[in-house]
Amino acid sequence: MDNSTLLTLVTFGVVALFLLGVPIFLVIGLWVVGASLIIDFTLANIGVTLFEGLNFFGLLSLPLFILTGDLIAAAGIALRLANFAHACVCWIRGGLGLATIGSCGLFAAISGSNSATTATIGGIMHPLLVKDGYDGRFAAATAAAGGTVGIIIPPSIIFIVYGFLMNLSISDLFVAGIMPGILMVIAMQAVCWWMCRKNGWGTVTPFEMKRVLRTARGAYLGFFAIFIVIYGIYSGVFSPTEAAAITVGFCLVAGLMITGEIKWKALPDILLRSGQLTGMLAPMIAVSIVMQQVFGLLGAADMVAAFIKWFGDSPTIVLLLCMGIVLAAGTILESLPVTVIFAPILAPIAVASGVDPVHFSVIFLVGAAIGFITPPFGLNLFVASGVTGIPYAKLVRFALMYMSGLLVAWLLTAFIPWLSLALIPKVGG
Repeated sequence: MDNSTLLTLVTFGVVALFLLGVPIFLVIGLWVVGASLIIDFTLANIGVTLFEGLNFFGLLSLPLFILTGDLIAAAGIALRLANFAHACVCWIRGGLGLATIGSCGLFAAISGSNSATTATIGGIMHPLLVKDGYDGRFAAATAAAGGTVGIIIPPSIIFIVYGFLMNLSISDLFVAGIMPGILMVIAMQAVCWWMCRKNGWGTVTPFEMKRVLRTARGAYLGFFAIFIVIYGIYSGVFSPTEAAAITVGFCLVAGLMITGEIKWKALPDILLRSGQLTGMLAPMIAVSIVMQQVFGLLGAADMVAAFIKWFGDSPTIVLLLCMGIVLAAGTILESLPVTVIFAPILAPIAVASGVDPVHFSVIFLVGAAIGFITPPFGLNLFVASGVTGIPYAKLVRFALMYMSGLLVAWLLTAFIPWLSLALIPKVGG
């Protein structure tokens, strides 16, 4: 039996394991080992690469930003940000829904995680939305959709992974995600407003500047945490890893000493939750490095490039095909495996066609973010379902409405490079 047949059998085998519910890390790891044996790629390399793949200072920001998200939720900072967002838009039909999406954007600017954003904001806002007359399914889908910006608005855990894999400046990637992330929030708010206006959901209350100022005062800790991350990285005062460490320290002190909502006895549980998520992500990053090596030996990038070139050499066609592949992958995979599997293959192809590598990173990851609410996978829909108790299937129809708005934002991001690149020259190193 030749190598190509054996590789095909191994691939079908691990796909079957994935469909049976085996964790994606084990699925990829088994494929890497099987493929290495078939092509006579030394297994000793796997152990060395797994260690060296994580032996990188920049990756320290990964567990730190994960911990930041848990701390701001436990410290009550997320609730204060949600109150401020609602005070700003309460005079618009569907204001509480708009505030939910806006809160997701603010939370994302500190946490960097889509699932943490959906779980935290969904847990806070869903009961309020239902009480205010919103359809419970729509309310849950709103939190799920809002969570998609968790990996786009900096700091972003997946941008750290992408930058590490593709050897790009993480600071540049963070800054590149600012305007596309804001555009995603606006697009989803437009969908939310239209749906609420059509169905008469939510109450409209007069705008009160006093309320805005009062809630802004209450949310100052959240604003300061956002300022630490954005200004520190944008100005070059400190690196993303240093920003993550400083933000963790600030959120910990704020929760313990200022809001008083974090108790010393609760710290082990908070650290354990963050450690569990880090423990899922870090092995994926390590094994992805080995996978890249195997793909290189198999000529996977050349095969995909040949497939794309078959449709033509136009940069527009190349970009649309890359986007289609990312979107299709996002329907069955979470953003991390999508990134570690497809970014090393598609990014060189897109760059060769004339797309800026930082711009393509944003295009790639916005597409991966849309996958969070795209059936049948739709991780954020599962998270929202778990938080609210509403079955997954009942959220899909409303999630698809938000997906239409996100697709518009994605196309604008893809074909207006200025949105991703305009701020980068201002970064100081």
